[in-house]
Amino acid sequence: MRVGWAFTGAGHLLLESVEELEKLALNHEVTVLLSKAGEEVLKMYGLYDRVKNVTGGYYRELAREKDQEFSFPITGRLSMGRYDLFIVSPTTSNTIAKIVHGIADTLVTNAVAQAGKGKIKTLIVPVDLEAGDVETVLPSKLERDKCEDCQTCKSAAACPKDAIIPGLEIDLLKCSGCGACQIACPFGAVSGGKIITIYMRQLDVENTHKLTHLEGVSILRNPSHIQDNL
Repeated sequence: MRVGWAFTGAGHLLLESVEELEKLALNHEVTVLLSKAGEEVLKMYGLYDRVKNVTGGYYRELAREKDQEFSFPITGRLSMGRYDLFIVSPTTSNTIAKIVHGIADTLVTNAVAQAGKGKIKTLIVPVDLEAGDVETVLPSKLERDKCEDCQTCKSAAACPKDAIIPGLEIDLLKCSGCGACQIACPFGAVSGGKIITIYMRQLDVENTHKLTHLEGVSILRNPSHIQDNL
């Protein structure tokens, strides 16, 4: 089976999505599409290399939005029906809002539109499915209340990407999620995998429900349900 899998810039359900992608790539040809935000977030969470490692070869490409320019030529395969399935997981509320309003000006939203034109079954795993509170995992974070503002910051010295601003914060656009900073800090001032609670806006939930009106699109609650929908 030929499958297209797109990542957007959501941190929620990201690890679960990568794990399901790895399983799928064992037995199927998978082309991975990364939005600009999706690429950034995968790196923040230290998951980019795991995604990259499942790619390599024809119909196993890693297609990054920043390399596809504005015409997104790789999505032409979808309009021509060259894939058996297209997956977007996890899917941000911004991406869903564009999809349900017919906007196709990004790599991922254009791919969804082209999949519809090619009559390719599309599975979408949204992060905003129901109103209310949901727990999600943060990337690396500098805990200011634990930071001792050392004259020489061991975390900054250990960071291969110079992403640590001593005593202030972590520049997540530079962070690769390697965890070296967490290991280096003797005071535990750098956290990783911290769980926080966020609130799902009713507007985003309503847009997600509108996906049910799109022909050929199915909504899944969790990436673990993908295998049951192949």
